[in-house]
Amino acid sequence: MKRLAPLLATAGLLAGTLPLLTAAQAAADPSGPEYGPPKPAWHRCSAEQPASYECATLKVPLDYRQPRGRTLDLAISRVKSPDPAKRRGVLLMNPGGPGGPGLDLPLAADAALPKEVREQYDLIGFDPRGVGASSPISCGLTDAEQEFQRAYRPETFPSDVAWARTVADKCREKAGAVLPYVTTRNTARDMDAIRAALGERRISYLGYSYGTYLGAVYTQMFPARTDRFVLDSAVDPQRIWRGMLQVWATEAEPAFARWTRWTAERDAEFRLGATPEAVSAAFWGLVARADRDPVELNGQKITGDDIRRARPLFFTPSQAAPVISALKAAADGGPAPRGASVPDLRAALRGGAAEPASDNSTAVFWSVVCGDTDAWPRDPEQYRRDAARDKARYPLYGDMASNIKPCAFWQRPVEAATPMRTRADVLTVQNEWDSQTPLVSGEGMHRVLRGSRMVTALGGEGHTVYLAEPNSCVAAPVSSYLATGRLPARDVTCTTAPAQAPTREALPGRAPLPFPAGPQRF
Repeated sequence: MKRLAPLLATAGLLAGTLPLLTAAQAAADPSGPEYGPPKPAWHRCSAEQPASYECATLKVPLDYRQPRGRTLDLAISRVKSPDPAKRRGVLLMNPGGPGGPGLDLPLAADAALPKEVREQYDLIGFDPRGVGASSPISCGLTDAEQEFQRAYRPETFPSDVAWARTVADKCREKAGAVLPYVTTRNTARDMDAIRAALGERRISYLGYSYGTYLGAVYTQMFPARTDRFVLDSAVDPQRIWRGMLQVWATEAEPAFARWTRWTAERDAEFRLGATPEAVSAAFWGLVARADRDPVELNGQKITGDDIRRARPLFFTPSQAAPVISALKAAADGGPAPRGASVPDLRAALRGGAAEPASDNSTAVFWSVVCGDTDAWPRDPEQYRRDAARDKARYPLYGDMASNIKPCAFWQRPVEAATPMRTRADVLTVQNEWDSQTPLVSGEGMHRVLRGSRMVTALGGEGHTVYLAEPNSCVAAPVSSYLATGRLPARDVTCTTAPAQAPTREALPGRAPLPFPAGPQRF
C-alpha cells in the first residue's frame, strides 16, 4: 500500500529442543566458505518506473544449515547514490510486518531523504523471504480465517480454539516445508547475503516497526558488519511475540483515558460528554448497544467488538472522536455532530486499510511470530484463563490480545530466539503515542541494546516517525546520525505537536512510503 497512513492494527522453527547455532556453523554466516551469493544481475524494474530504479533476484538457502540445498528467490532493488564521490555504502530498509513488502522503499526514500543523507548511500529494498516477489507463501486462508482479533466469550471459546488449530493445520499442509525457515533469524541471514552479494563490508539500515526487531537481530548475529542502524518504532525483544500483542491491551488504557480528556474538552463539537467520565460512559454504552444490536452507518453494520478492535484510533484523539461521535449519533437515530463526518467507517476502524487480496502477508506473519520463539503456551486453557482475566483488567482490548492464536498449535521452532547480549551502537526512535509499538516497547528495545541511544518525540502520535512525519522533531537527530555516524551524546527527548486528523497524508510531490497497511500488525 503505497501511502503514508496510520498503521493501525498494521498485523516456524524446530528448536525448542535444539541449541542455538554457533558462529562456527556455516549456517549462521551466509558469506562463509560454504555459501557465496553471486553478484546481482541488475535490470530496470519496469518501463513505468524510473530507469534509476533497478531490480535483481538472489538465490538464498531455504535452510542455511544446508547451503547447497533448496533455495528461495530473494527479490532486491536499489537506487544508487546520486554522488559516487560521497558514497559511503548501502542503506537497507524494511517497512515492518512481519509480512510487509519492501521492494519499493528505495523509490520513496529517494525523494524523502535529505540531501546530506541521500548522497551517501545506495538505497536497497527487498521483499523478505516468503513475501511478495520473494518466493511468496500462502496458507490458503479465507478472509475470515485471517482475522485474529477475536473477543473472548465462554460460549465462543471452543470455536476460537478450532479457528487457531485450523489456521495452523492449513499452513502446515500448504507450506509446511518452507514455514519453519521463514523467521527473523533467517531473514537477517538473507540481509547478510545481500551484503555479500553487493560486495560490501558492512551495511547501514533503516527499519520500521517489526523491522526494528529484524535490525536488532542482525546486530547480534553480525555485529562486525553493522554500520549505521536506525530502529524506528521499536519492538521490545523481551516481549516477542505474545507479549507484543498483549502490550497493545495494557497501553490502550492510558491512551483511552487521554482520549476521554481530549474529547470532553470538545464536547460542543463531538457531543460525547463534558467530562472524561461522561465520555467514557458514552463510549461503553455505545459498545454495549452495538453488541446487542449492531449500529448501521454508511451501509455498514458495526458491532461492539468492531468498535473495540479500533483500539489504535484512541492513540490519536483527533481521529477517534469523529468516528465514535458518528457511531453514537447513528445509534441514537440522529444526524452526526459537526466535525463527525466519517466517509468510510470501516476504513476508519481498520486504519484506512483494505483487507489484503491474498493471505501472503498473514501467512508470513504467523510464520515469523510463531517461529521466532517457543514461548507460546501450548495449552488452550491457559489462553482461556488469560483472556478472561485480561478482559477485566484491560476492557478495551485485553481479551483480544490474550485469546488463543495459531501459535498454540504451530510446529516447534528450529532454533531459539536471539539473545540481545552484544553491544549495538544504534539509534532508536519513538513517538510517545504509538499504537502498534507503544512507548514502553521502544524503551524495552533501547534498554536491552547496550550502546544504543533513543530519540523520543513527546506528543508524537501514530506509528512510525522518520520520513513518515517530516515535521517531527526526531528528523534532525536521525538525519544527523545517518549523515555523520555520530550518535547523540545522550538520549534525546523533544516535543512534537500532535498531528491533526487525518494524519500521515502523502507528502506533496513525493512518493509515499509503502508501509504495510494490514490491520493490527507491527
